[in-house]
Amino acid sequence: MATKNTNLSFFASEDVPKCDSLSFGIVVSEWNKSITNSLYKGAYDTLIECGVSIDNISTYNVPGSFELVFGAKIAAKSKPNAIICLGSVIKGETKHFDFVCNSVSLGLKDLNVHFDIPVVFGVLTDNNMEQAISRSGGKNGNKGVEAAITAIKMAVLNL
Repeated sequence: MATKNTNLSFFASEDVPKCDSLSFGIVVSEWNKSITNSLYKGAYDTLIECGVSIDNISTYNVPGSFELVFGAKIAAKSKPNAIICLGSVIKGETKHFDFVCNSVSLGLKDLNVHFDIPVVFGVLTDNNMEQAISRSGGKNGNKGVEAAITAIKMAVLNL
């Protein structure tokens, strides 16, 4: 979503496609809740700021990032224009981090292939809590905001 010279956390409203008639699902992990709550707030507030009605935003809470894939599959049943998946996986001392990150990224990719609904990857995969804080509203912006802008752009592309 973001590159070295582009950070969608800092967007100009006039550059965002019209989206007031679109609907969105937000699937958010409850694991690392302080981080995912910030991601969710960033995504939700951005959709509202861009003109999406609160009635056109559905939220689905799942226990952890691994469950985002199934949560997105459930969200797809209501046929939103795009689904935003938000999670935070912080590296620990075991390989669990690698398995979860790989499974989630491949699972969400598979949903993009299987469904005719864009599924946006808004999962932080950080080495430590400091990085997660920095990317969920800290000095490096808010990846939830970026996921919302990406979802809008992909939903419009898919119309």
